[in-house]
Amino acid sequence: MATAQIAEIPSVKDQVSPEEWEARVNLAAAYRLVAHFGWDDLIYTHISARVPGGDHHFLINPLGLMFEEITASSLIKVDLEGNKLNDSPYIANKAGFVIHSAIHAAREDAGCVIHLHTDYGIAVSNQKDGLLPLAQSSIPGWLSLAYHDFEGLAVRDDEKERLVADMGEKNALMLRNHGTLTAGKSIAQAFELMYFLEKACKIQILTQTAGAEIQHPSEESIQNTINDLQAVAGANGADLLVWPALLRKLDRMDSSFRD
Repeated sequence: MATAQIAEIPSVKDQVSPEEWEARVNLAAAYRLVAHFGWDDLIYTHISARVPGGDHHFLINPLGLMFEEITASSLIKVDLEGNKLNDSPYIANKAGFVIHSAIHAAREDAGCVIHLHTDYGIAVSNQKDGLLPLAQSSIPGWLSLAYHDFEGLAVRDDEKERLVADMGEKNALMLRNHGTLTAGKSIAQAFELMYFLEKACKIQILTQTAGAEIQHPSEESIQNTINDLQAVAGANGADLLVWPALLRKLDRMDSSFRD
């Protein structure tokens, strides 16, 4: 049987603004990193990013590509209803954009939204007590986290209002019995928060399944950690330090995400 080929996507670098191209490169990088860390779920789940400017346009993955196949040019530009705005042999998954569009529309500060279906994230979302502050690397996700109860596949427009209300001003959301979600002003900020949220979920499941009595941090130590967080890398640490390092890592592995 012949192997199905990916449709060839010509570069769109000369067809978009420099700001949009930069957003495309960074979003493609985020998809590749999700695949690298093993957080992808076949062709499902999404990462969306706001196109710079005031048109309320967004970039999202084309339906049918694996995350390790995403490039800057293959990303699809959509409006808030998920309608495709650029020429592409691929289609956008309008149903998959429901969650993202709700948050982008309600939160002008949500420049990027990441939604995952990882094993550890779903395992914690299934627990009544949700995420616990069990380790220092659990604190960033735990501090930023809100919860939204499971209503189905999250493809119905009437769920948007409840999802946005539950998230409030938080930057992370645990979708009960479903998965994890983070938002950030930048792709870098949303990704770093997701990294620590997913790490926290994995730590929790590993700790719980070890069978030993759990040593919980004191309230004082948790507060100290919260106070210390800004001193580690500063408010822009994700953009200035973490993200450039991740891009260098990707370039060493496979720089085709920049195409």
